[in-house]
Amino acid sequence: MFREQLLATSRGRIVALLRRGGLTVDDAAHELRLTANAVRMQITGMERDGIVRRVGRRPGTTRPSQIFELTPEVEQLLSRAYLPLLGQLVSVVTRKLPARQAGSLMRAVGKGLADELLSGGRPSGALGARVLFASRMLNEQLGAVTHVEENGSYIIRGAGCPLSALTGKHAAVCVAIETLLNEAVGVPVHQCCDRNGRPRCCFEIQK
Repeated sequence: MFREQLLATSRGRIVALLRRGGLTVDDAAHELRLTANAVRMQITGMERDGIVRRVGRRPGTTRPSQIFELTPEVEQLLSRAYLPLLGQLVSVVTRKLPARQAGSLMRAVGKGLADELLSGGRPSGALGARVLFASRMLNEQLGAVTHVEENGSYIIRGAGCPLSALTGKHAAVCVAIETLLNEAVGVPVHQCCDRNGRPRCCFEIQK
């Protein structure tokens, strides 16, 4: 969705140019047949929004020109290759390996993800605070939309699933997220995800 929305805006033509490589404002203005000032205004806003970054200078007749390129984060968001490749990888793993081995591999993936996302340290304090931290981590780091419910146990429940394109076909993917949450809260976490129709996250933590 981000890709289509971005490329449909007035910035989209500049983004399409920058996907070929770094350009100066004058380069982009020449290619788009716009004034340099018009392009400069767009580039300034795109830099502020984290879409482009400065990567060097090109010597000019009067003064150097700043070269801009897309940020790595935007390049990744614009790519359509990640999801199909990841889907095929999970499909091969779950098809070729016995269920126990596939589950073990997914837990290792979750552990590695936890090491990356929790590199600043595991949360401490009461269990409730750690559960809230884990829910925020899913939202801020993985693009989930979750909240915490409390009714005899804690439940991290999602309005959807950030990996819905995978979890609907491969339940083992939820094992990786379950392991990530285990690492975050420091106690066993049990998935109760709804994978029918529109997948929704659900992870239970006993008090």
